[in-house]
Amino acid sequence: MTAKSAAAAARATVYGYPRQGPNRELKKAIEGYWKGRVTADALRTTAAELRSANWRQLADAGIDEVPTGDFSYYDHVLDTTVMVGAIPGRHRDAVATDPLDGYFAMARGTQDVAPLEMTKWFDTNYHYLVPELGPDTVFTADPAKQVAELGEAIALGLSARPVLVGPVTYLLLAKPAPGVPADFEPLTLLDRLLPVYAEVLADLRAAGAEWVQLDEPALVQDRTPAELDAAARAYRDLGALTDRPKLLVASYFDRLGDALPVLAKAPVDGLALDFTDAAAANLDALAAVGGLPGKRLIAGVVNGRNVWINDLEKSLATLGTLLGLADRVDVAASCSLLHVPLDTALERDIEPQIRRWLAFARQKTAEVVALARGLALGTDAITGELAANRADLAARASSPITHDPAVRARAAAVRDTDARRSQPYAERAAAQRVHLGLPLLPTTTIGSFPQTGELRTARADLRTGRIDTAGYEERIRAEIQDVVSFQEKAGLDVLVHGEPERNDMVQYFAEQLTGYLATEHGWVQSYGTRYVRPPILAGDISRPEPMTVRWTTYAQSLTDRPVKGMLTGPVTMLAWSFVRDDQPLGDTARQVALALRDEVDDLETGGTSVIQVDEPALRETLPLRAVDRPAYLAWATEAFRLSTGGVRPDTQIHTHMCYAEFGDIVQAIDDLDADVISLEAARSHMQVARELAAHGYPREAGPGVYDIHSPRVPSAEEAAELLRTGLRAIPAERLWVNPDCGLKTRGWPETRASLENLVAAARAVREELSAS
Repeated sequence: MTAKSAAAAARATVYGYPRQGPNRELKKAIEGYWKGRVTADALRTTAAELRSANWRQLADAGIDEVPTGDFSYYDHVLDTTVMVGAIPGRHRDAVATDPLDGYFAMARGTQDVAPLEMTKWFDTNYHYLVPELGPDTVFTADPAKQVAELGEAIALGLSARPVLVGPVTYLLLAKPAPGVPADFEPLTLLDRLLPVYAEVLADLRAAGAEWVQLDEPALVQDRTPAELDAAARAYRDLGALTDRPKLLVASYFDRLGDALPVLAKAPVDGLALDFTDAAAANLDALAAVGGLPGKRLIAGVVNGRNVWINDLEKSLATLGTLLGLADRVDVAASCSLLHVPLDTALERDIEPQIRRWLAFARQKTAEVVALARGLALGTDAITGELAANRADLAARASSPITHDPAVRARAAAVRDTDARRSQPYAERAAAQRVHLGLPLLPTTTIGSFPQTGELRTARADLRTGRIDTAGYEERIRAEIQDVVSFQEKAGLDVLVHGEPERNDMVQYFAEQLTGYLATEHGWVQSYGTRYVRPPILAGDISRPEPMTVRWTTYAQSLTDRPVKGMLTGPVTMLAWSFVRDDQPLGDTARQVALALRDEVDDLETGGTSVIQVDEPALRETLPLRAVDRPAYLAWATEAFRLSTGGVRPDTQIHTHMCYAEFGDIVQAIDDLDADVISLEAARSHMQVARELAAHGYPREAGPGVYDIHSPRVPSAEEAAELLRTGLRAIPAERLWVNPDCGLKTRGWPETRASLENLVAAARAVREELSAS
């Protein structure tokens, strides 16, 4: 096919779409089902209606081939676990009795059975359920979900492409099941898994699939020769099947590197590649391997992870270069649009001119369609779109919103000493022990307490004017009093104010910093039914006035025990926002760090002796390629130290991280120079404690003993046993006792019981230590 005919054949598609609905209908239906207010049939009906609405919306916008199978009640990796029959032994009876309840038990656990481990999906803030595999795992095909959803789309008269997690990525994301030796490699199960994929592919073909997309994002990471050989074998075998649809292997989030020639040579029918940001290197690499003669290329030229409008002319230039490198070039977003909100048209509070700089899922879909039309018919076919796009890009670049000379001058004046504490850790630790007077194995929480319906109603009432500021603040004071009183009675050693005034750990601060935009309906799935509204980082950052001092000092006035000040760190403020793409991330991080430094200083001046600056996203934001990591970690750790480096030696700085693979960043954790770090550890069975010990981590740490992402209440003995495991890696004088994460998503009954058990566990282990 010539470049001209390839352009004429260009079609528009996407890999996935937001699942929740415009008003988070899916979240409400699922949570209603959990509470017994919604029947299973009603939940299924809501889900089917949302899928249909998504597909119709995509087709009406001009998408030629809609994705199916990307919709999920909780997580698409968990859906894959069901599809291949890799149900953990402890959940098999529940799944056999009721597949829907068993599915949710794997995701959330029950009082008697622990859920699957949860961690971040590559370098995003989406969480997936980690498959548990072992040498005895038996795979069995169960393609019912994928086949049914394909049938729904075909019944609507749509051209549809099922999207599955590929077999290599599925195994590379998996971990050894409990009781399986830690050195077991799930990838050794590939030959056992491939026949199951073959059966699923055959069933999808029989159901009407012309193409099936197999997502292999794990191949954009550094991979060993053995792993690349496994990928080559997988797609050699799947490509050789006679009873299969056409196979499209997709990658995203970064460049493919050494995996690109492997996939280019494989007997598959097409590749989908990311051509945004760092992944732009895919273009040169594709040319170097001679392109994809006889194959389909889907070019991800619209950024599926950020919210800024596409540079249409730049993307068209990339697409034009790709013509001739494949039999057919189609246009897509770089990844599933799951990672962005639904529609900018819903945002009434953002100034219209600024709103024109933004593209959520619906607007990105329009960009993909425009680019496909421009590629197929020439730029004259999209003259209006190109002119409007040029004007919007120019308006953003010249806007005073994006440049504050005072902020830039302050950031440029930062010295190396500003990012260092005045004394080394050993001297600080001695001063803090005297100042705080804490017991062995001190107990604390991560920060937030349950966000009750009453609190959410109070915030809504304030926004709508049903109550005034005085009435709202009285409600917040009463909640803080209750939280502090409970903690004192429960016996916790370092208290928190519970954060009742905060809507979200990033949004709350973004709303008080210059340079940020807040959305009203910009919901993005984080995990399960947990949705967040990431703020948009549009300009230079400063802190006009204190953000947390008032409520923290009020809580401290209610108790003689230390109350932690709670802040969100600079890297997490970036990672859980949609960041600006017009300057280096390190420059933006420094601006945020200086704003937080002002807040830390004011907290200390106000009498706060323990200050926690959370950085749960430090690992999440780690570049997927090792060669890119040193530069990132240098500015990321400097930003944290810059925000905390100005306090006195006897002020104790904490940080917190959760639900990530910490082993990759232990040195960076050390480089933060925090006095105490709390980490998720309950679901991973204290793995992080062993990783800290292997590194020789010299400071205090609190690996979590209470999994807050499950409704189950851990017993005191269960928490004590986790503590004993932690003590085998971390000395008692440096070990803290805390939950995995904040408690805002939990209910008060389970929170009370779990924290009381946590304190009881700490006391029991203290007694064991004193008796030994």
